[in-house]
Amino acid sequence: MHPDLTHAELAKALDRLRLGVNASDLHGSLTGYLCAGAQTDADGWLDALQLDFDDPGLARNEILQRLYRSCLAQFGATPASVDPLLPASSAPLACRADALVEWCRGFLGGFGLAGAAARAGLTADATEILADLGTIAASRFDYADTAGDEQALADVLDFVRTGAALLHRDVRRAARAAPHSLH
Repeated sequence: MHPDLTHAELAKALDRLRLGVNASDLHGSLTGYLCAGAQTDADGWLDALQLDFDDPGLARNEILQRLYRSCLAQFGATPASVDPLLPASSAPLACRADALVEWCRGFLGGFGLAGAAARAGLTADATEILADLGTIAASRFDYADTAGDEQALADVLDFVRTGAALLHRDVRRAARAAPHSLH
């Protein structure tokens, strides 16, 4: 969970800041970037994600700083504890499901921005997780059975949490196993 930052807070701040990205997508992008082992700091992460903004001090915005710290904290423990930032559970099912799709799109984009080195040496399971996240990111959900749909969303969310944590572990393992060269 994200006790220090809610989806609604971030969405409101992003509207005010006119950053041109939604809350779930931005959280997913930064999470994917960090999951892939990319290094950035509190002042450079917006540039690292190649977001277009005019204000050079934007990264110092209090809400965006909280977002950065929250995403970084997901990977501070072993094993990683990834929790997509989604609308509150009281939000309509369609809103939460669409936000999870957006989070997965962002995650894959951020993971890709980390470069090919993040994918080098990944296990077949990790590669399959990336493919499954891609399937989720390309999905459009139909809602016919409220109780069944709630359970299906919970199952997909559980897969995303677990898959992202396993990806992080696999990236770290691959990085440790890769030969290091001195330049």
